[in-house]
Amino acid sequence: MNPQVQSFYDPATFTFTYVVYDRDGGRAAVVDPVLDYDPASARTSTASADRVLAFVREHALTVDWILETHAHADHLTAAAHLKRETGAKVAIGRGITQVQERFKTLFGLEPEFPTDGRQFDRLFADGDTFTIGGLEARAIATPGHTDDSLTYLVGDAAFVGDTVFAPDTGTARVDFPGGDARKLYRSIRTLFDLPADTRLFLCHDYPPEEREASAQSSIDEQKQRNVHVGGEADEETFVKMRTERDAGLAVPRLILPALQVNIRAGELPPPDANGIRYLRLPLNQLGGDA
Repeated sequence: MNPQVQSFYDPATFTFTYVVYDRDGGRAAVVDPVLDYDPASARTSTASADRVLAFVREHALTVDWILETHAHADHLTAAAHLKRETGAKVAIGRGITQVQERFKTLFGLEPEFPTDGRQFDRLFADGDTFTIGGLEARAIATPGHTDDSLTYLVGDAAFVGDTVFAPDTGTARVDFPGGDARKLYRSIRTLFDLPADTRLFLCHDYPPEEREASAQSSIDEQKQRNVHVGGEADEETFVKMRTERDAGLAVPRLILPALQVNIRAGELPPPDANGIRYLRLPLNQLGGDA
């Protein structure tokens, strides 16, 4: 049984969110939901997530899962909001514990912040299986961009996170803590072993001016046309290209607020004694010398 898939695009962060479901009136999962965030005012909004909820209600769906492909550095997750609205379980890759350990130290988070992943309802390991109503799903570990990166294979649909982008824009960066170009290359080769008719659903698209954002690709298209790993691209060439390319990339605009929220499964930091919640900004730690 193959899923029905509805995509939602957030142009502010170039992010796709998906509702994956077996049938109208059936069961569903939401993949990579976005919590809107204005960095100038530090205000959050659930407008993007509420559009997803409107679709869920229109199609009378019961949401079983909120699936994170990894702890994102480019947008805040709306997982906690959707969990409160639907009662769904929030899941991510088991590698989130390594991500939490790194960033608890970087942000100087409260001593009682746990780094065992308990903020999430399920930590998936490579090969773990689960169901979405009548749909069979499997987690595939695809590290390289981050320690916790997963691809969710649901029927003939693979939700690949940041592992690959559209063929004309290539692959994810690997210069974040825990990133590894060799692991990413091998993860992509694992995806290329999936059946040729597998639909690939992208977490992001950064389209050139001549085309609109596209949510979907295919195994064959990626094998043939991906500008970083298509054709005869070998591991050593990829590692050299990715390392040199990443050295010149700017730090993602929302990395500091996003990671503080995303390693908490979408919950905001606990309030101070005055009732206000605060995000922390570690100075001169990212992006090279001050």
